[in-house]
Amino acid sequence: MKVISVVGYKKSGKTALVSALVRQLSGFGTVGTVKHMGEQRLNPGETDTGRHFDAGADMVIGITGTELVSFARDSDLEDALDMLCDRGLDFAVVEGFKGSNLPKIAIGDVEGVSNVVIRIPENIDPHEELTASLVGISLVQPDHYTLEALIKKARKNPDIRKAGAIGTFSGIVRELAGEEKTSRLEFEKYEPEASKVLDRIRDEIKQKEGILEVLIHHKAGVIEAGEDIVYIVIASAHRTELFPALSEAIERVKAEAPIWKKEFTEKEEFWVHDREHA
Repeated sequence: MKVISVVGYKKSGKTALVSALVRQLSGFGTVGTVKHMGEQRLNPGETDTGRHFDAGADMVIGITGTELVSFARDSDLEDALDMLCDRGLDFAVVEGFKGSNLPKIAIGDVEGVSNVVIRIPENIDPHEELTASLVGISLVQPDHYTLEALIKKARKNPDIRKAGAIGTFSGIVRELAGEEKTSRLEFEKYEPEASKVLDRIRDEIKQKEGILEVLIHHKAGVIEAGEDIVYIVIASAHRTELFPALSEAIERVKAEAPIWKKEFTEKEEFWVHDREHA
């Protein structure tokens, strides 16, 4: 799923631009949106769903004849993006969240934002030529994946009719290793080489007998203890072919992909590659 954020001050034209971008992106695939709503309450206490929530429900879902809405506690932007990705959407357009690390279309002289890919004037007419340019920018953004989204992608492969098994591997940040406690890891990808290597591993494993689909996604940036690092999804005709392929895939990703890992412990921080080759 490609993700792009539109940020700017109040009344700068964010919603108009998001709406125009959604209309254009819908010609390329399915689109979801996320909007920063400030501190206002979307699920008032006088409604039935609000009463459920105030009674202590951790999640409340309301369903009408045409819509489904959900309200959950302790959720954030990452949770919202994962939810859209789990539904198999191709694009997510985010309105607001200036402090995020998402790639951003900045409107006007908004300050204190990072990862700005383009800056445009306030209240600019979102004409077709402009939105077409912004669509092009959106299409080249890195993919956001969840394990569920990769499984759904594997199931869309026409060869899935021959499959008897789908297996997955999820690598997570290990917090405790003996006496040492790791708070987070940071991964740097050497692109475009990292993507080329992952594609080669995928293609070569897919050539093996009985292997029908191989999908690999490795995250970059800072990942906290307990969070996911890498996903591998393999569909095979039989389980006997599945497990060796999963094992080979993760070992080759670790050995061959130019992805470097920095570890942050309670006592120190270091690049793991440097320490292993010291």
